[in-house]
Amino acid sequence: MLLSLVAAACTPATHSRVSPPATRGPEQKTSLLFSGEEKFLANVRQLTFGGQNAEAYWSADGKQIIFQSNDEGRLPCDQIFIMNADGSGKQMVSSGKGKTTCSYFFPSGGRILYGSTFRAGDACPPPPDRSHGYVWALDDYDIYTAKPDGADIRPLFSSPAYDAEATVSRDGRKIVFTSARDGDLEVYSMNSDGSGVTRLTHTPGYDGGPFYSYDGRRIVYRADRPKTPEDLALYRENLARGTYAPKGLEIRVMNADGSDDRAVTANGAANFAPYFFPDGKRIIFSSNFGDPRGRDFELYVIDADGGNLTRVTFSPDFDGFPMFNSDGSKLVFASNRNGKQPRETNIFVADWVGSPPSSRREESPRSHRAEEPRAAGATARQTPPRRTR
Repeated sequence: MLLSLVAAACTPATHSRVSPPATRGPEQKTSLLFSGEEKFLANVRQLTFGGQNAEAYWSADGKQIIFQSNDEGRLPCDQIFIMNADGSGKQMVSSGKGKTTCSYFFPSGGRILYGSTFRAGDACPPPPDRSHGYVWALDDYDIYTAKPDGADIRPLFSSPAYDAEATVSRDGRKIVFTSARDGDLEVYSMNSDGSGVTRLTHTPGYDGGPFYSYDGRRIVYRADRPKTPEDLALYRENLARGTYAPKGLEIRVMNADGSDDRAVTANGAANFAPYFFPDGKRIIFSSNFGDPRGRDFELYVIDADGGNLTRVTFSPDFDGFPMFNSDGSKLVFASNRNGKQPRETNIFVADWVGSPPSSRREESPRSHRAEEPRAAGATARQTPPRRTR
C-alpha cells in the first residue's frame, strides 16, 4: 500500500516540478505551505526526509504516529514504523519479513494492528504481471496485532486471499477491513479479538480503505463498482489472477452494520483515503478530479451528504492519506512537497485552522463528471497510491 503503485503503494504521479531540498531550519514552516491558498493549514512540519513514507495515523493520545516506509530506500519493501508526533524516536516495529501495510493503533495504546505477507514467506512478494495493463497486486496479506515495540506478534485474521486495510473504532471494540475471502473485494467488520466477522458490502467490485466515524456509528470507504458486463468480467479475470485494475474510485458512507450505504462523490475520478472530521458531518479525502491529466492529487473536504466541496491543498503533485488527531486540531498527511528526489513521498503534520465554509459550494463532485469525462481505464499516472489501502 505504499511504495509502488502496484502492491499497496504510495508513489504518486511523476513530478511536474521538483521542490527544493528539505531543510530543518525555521524557514521550513513557511516553505512547506503553498501561498495563501492553503488557508486551512498552518505550521506545517515535515517528519520524514527521503524515500517512500505514507499511511501515517495518529495514536489516540496524539503522541505517536504509525506509518509504513521503505526507510529512505534501504528496505526492499514496506515495513511498519512508529515515531513521536514531532518525528523523533523513529523505529521499525514490524518483523522485517515479507511486506507490510495498513497499520493502526488500538485506542488503548497497548497494541498495534497491521497487514503482512510474512506467513507466505520472508521475501517481498514478486511484482504483478502488467503485460495486459496497469494493475495492483492483491498479495496474500493477513492481519496481525503486536505490542507497540513490535513484540508479541499474533495473527488476528487470515484467509487464503487478500486481507488488509484494517482500522479500529475509537472505543477499541470493532475493526473494519477489506478482504477477498468470499471471492470479491468487500468491506468486513469484526470484534477486536477477531471474532464475529461480518460482511458489510455486497456489490461486485472493489470496496476498501474503510474508517469508522468518531462515534463508531458510520463507516466511510472508497469503492470501484464495474458499470458494464465487460468491466465486471475483466474485474473478475484480474481478481482470479490476484490483481485489481483500478477504473475509478468514489467515496461512500454506510452505517456500521452496512445499512444505508450511499455515495458521497460521483465524479468519475480517483477519490480515496477518506476520513471523517471529529463532528462526523464532513469528510476529508484525496482526489485527482481537479486535474484534467489525472496526475495531481490534492486534499478536499466535503459534507457527508456530498455537498460543499472545498479544496484544502494546492501543491503541484500529490497530497493524500489525511487523518485528524482526536480533537481535530492537527492533520497528518503524506505529500510529495519538498522532496529531494522526484516521486519522493514524506509525512507531514499541520495545525488545522478553522473549518471549511459550509455555506459556499466550490465545485460539485456530481457535476464534475459531465465537465471532464475520464478515460475508461486508469493508468499509473491517474491512479492514487494504494492504501493496500
